[in-house]
Amino acid sequence: MKIAICPGSFDPVTLGHLDIISRAARLFDKVYVAVLKNSSKKNSMFTIEERMELLERCIPDLTNVEVITFEGLLVDCARENDAIAIVKGLRAVTDFEYEFQMALINKKLNREVDTLFLTTNAKYLYLSSSIVKEVAKNGGDITDFVHPAVAEDIKNRIHKEIKG
Repeated sequence: MKIAICPGSFDPVTLGHLDIISRAARLFDKVYVAVLKNSSKKNSMFTIEERMELLERCIPDLTNVEVITFEGLLVDCARENDAIAIVKGLRAVTDFEYEFQMALINKKLNREVDTLFLTTNAKYLYLSSSIVKEVAKNGGDITDFVHPAVAEDIKNRIHKEIKG
């Protein structure tokens, strides 16, 4: 069985994330979407549990995909889940520079795991979680950026944060 890990913070999950996840699901027998518990990101919009639940709502038809969480080294998560590959999405050259460095570090830490880069679909080239949050905070329409199953949750969280 060929297993891959699609890691990220997914705060919030975007259509760009879902595109990479669904494409990975076609390439591998099993895909773990690994939500990072990032202690350096103090002001996350959603908790780890909420991000996992939002992701699960977006992928009910992807029967070979499972949402998990991890902290620490990604290669350790890959090893624990018998993954042979880490799948990352790339939007631009700037993404590549950082992700290439991470891929080399991960390869040094675990020679058994390869990193596979999938270029983003052109319609999601500009899309990021940060942009979704910014558009939502300023009252913009995010329905073209996120799955319908999570759009309302994001809007409600933004309004809750604004009202403080």
